[in-house]
Amino acid sequence: MKYFDEINDLISKVNKEIIDFGKERTRGTAPTQVSSEFLTNKEQGDWAEKTFIDGINKYSKKYVAVKYGRDDDIIAGEDGFKEFYETYQDELDTIGKRPDVLIFERKDYPYDKYNISNEKLEILDKIVPLAKCGIEVRSSAFLMEKYENYMTFRNNMLIESVMNIKQIIINNFSELLISKDKALFDIISMISEDNIHCISFRTPSWRSTQELSSLSTLLKDLNNDLKQIKTRTFLSITPKVEDLKVVYNWIKKYNVPHYYVQVFFDKAYGVSFKKILQLISTPELEGKDYFIESDVKNQNKTTIKIHANSEANILEKVYLPEHHSEMKELGRGRLLFYVKFKNSACVINDSGFKELFGFDLNE
Repeated sequence: MKYFDEINDLISKVNKEIIDFGKERTRGTAPTQVSSEFLTNKEQGDWAEKTFIDGINKYSKKYVAVKYGRDDDIIAGEDGFKEFYETYQDELDTIGKRPDVLIFERKDYPYDKYNISNEKLEILDKIVPLAKCGIEVRSSAFLMEKYENYMTFRNNMLIESVMNIKQIIINNFSELLISKDKALFDIISMISEDNIHCISFRTPSWRSTQELSSLSTLLKDLNNDLKQIKTRTFLSITPKVEDLKVVYNWIKKYNVPHYYVQVFFDKAYGVSFKKILQLISTPELEGKDYFIESDVKNQNKTTIKIHANSEANILEKVYLPEHHSEMKELGRGRLLFYVKFKNSACVINDSGFKELFGFDLNE
């Protein structure tokens, strides 16, 4: 089965409550202003993309990575932004959303430059179908290893707290809890480290005696710990739901395999667009292998959060970049200060790269 046919088959299985691929896309509305945080995030994204491209091009003799996604520095609040934004919306409706990076076999790539983002569409239409894959590069302001170690420690402490509170309730309040709510007593009694992620109950508010008040406080603390254990504790690869439709349109036009790569400040992980569709069309995996959340850091846009550490590790080391502050002056004398990142190096993980993309960079 051809790649596009496989994608179509998976799309037919995605719940339309998540995304309706058959529904016409709603055009975006041009923002009227920008924040320092937005500019810093943009700079961080540019750094991640450059680090990924440079890492491949310095490492591989057979393949070349090139910038393909739009390379415009104009921002909301600057002259001409609205016209630029409308042109971008037109492009989303015609060819879909360009991935940031394309990888070609060097023998198939007709240029000696690493940026084709500003080539005319008629030229790109001839070049793009020759690519091995297209890659959307995302960035996260975390150190993966430190985060994972911290969350493991936190989770272990929560489990220990749950088991301790359970034991206090059983040892000191069994008869009282049985008399008030036998079903709740049975739930508390069955809690173990094996089923701790599945336990839930409604916290009572007993206050008529000091003993009941103490029991209620323990049950509240227990329930709070259980809720924290169930929250997402992993760093994620973060495709936006609204982007899936325009990514699909790009695949439909060019029939080139598409991937997402999430670059942290110490490692990078990737997942295929195909795997994303497989996940969101499997409801029983939600809340375990992926979450669908409103992302407050991204204008509250609905985002799929996929456990990064369970996917392919394609950069086994990313070196922290040097950075400094810069200033941009907008109309009316408004000043924005933001962080600028210098290029940094990375180390390709051969096995992880081949696992994700299906080819070896030097074979």
